[in-house]
Amino acid sequence: MKLEHIQIQSNNIQQTALFYQDILELPIIEKKTNSITIKAGNSFLEFVENAVFKSIYHFAFNIPENKLDEGIQWCRNKVDLIVIEDQNVITNFENWNANAVYFYDNNGNLLEFIARNDLENSQTEAFSSKSILNISEIGIVNENPLELGKQLVAKHGLEFFSKNTNSELFAAIGDDEGLLIMVKPNRNWYPTQTPSESNKTKIKIENNGIIVDLKF
Repeated sequence: MKLEHIQIQSNNIQQTALFYQDILELPIIEKKTNSITIKAGNSFLEFVENAVFKSIYHFAFNIPENKLDEGIQWCRNKVDLIVIEDQNVITNFENWNANAVYFYDNNGNLLEFIARNDLENSQTEAFSSKSILNISEIGIVNENPLELGKQLVAKHGLEFFSKNTNSELFAAIGDDEGLLIMVKPNRNWYPTQTPSESNKTKIKIENNGIIVDLKF
């Protein structure tokens, strides 16, 4: 499953453009008076301005499975990586066969670089913004994550993520390429103490050649 296009909100489009263009070095492919669209590998990330928006989103980018250490060094003078424990910034998701690091963008959104070993997407080139391969996860906040997941499976032919233990608190739809991460409101976004909130989100998915447009 591929997350082709994500549309979320920002209360400062100008600062958002500067962060993604100058800090993460991603190209802005479209600018409008109240929105910008950023190309992140094979995905598109669109921010729509909402001056009173005060909440945050959580989303992740896939990077090559062998480039996490290089990615950390690339980030060092750009963003403050979130320390997990004892100065370590790497989280090992053993069941998912993946490792990740976390940081914030200018909006306070929780971003993640995740290296998934089962994608077998190693690269020889030095890490750069081109190593950001695609949007791999977007967080969706819902009172009934498991029920929402069942509805998406039934309506759109999607599948629960086979590596995840899906529950009424936390459920994931998709695969290593792209995931909808569904959580209950006020569940802290790992690894922070920031509670999740339901925010307007539009998502375009490609799944087995079929395009699915979702609104939350």
